Amino acid sequence: MSEKVKEQIDITSDICPMTFVKTRLKLEKMSPGEVLEVMLCEGEPLSNLPKSVTQEGHKVLEIIKDGSNYKVVIERC
Repeated sequence: MSEKVKEQIDITSDICPMTFVKTRLKLEKMSPGEVLEVMLCEGEPLSNLPKSVTQEGHKVLEIIKDGSNYKVVIERC
C-alpha cells in the first residue's frame, strides 16, 4: 500500500452495481484529500467504476494492473 493510500477495499468478488455502491460508501466515510485504493476485476467493474467516481466529483489518480486484477486509486474530493 502506498504511503498516500488511507483506505483499501477489495471488490473483486462483487458485480456491478455493488462495486460502485461499496466504493461510494467507503468514500463517504473518508475526508476530502484522503486516498482510497480499490482492488477490482477487469471488464465491467474496471470500465464503469472510474467513470462513476469521477461523475461523483472524486479524482482517479491511477489505475494499476496487479496480476489478474487492477487497483484503482481514488482521491476523495
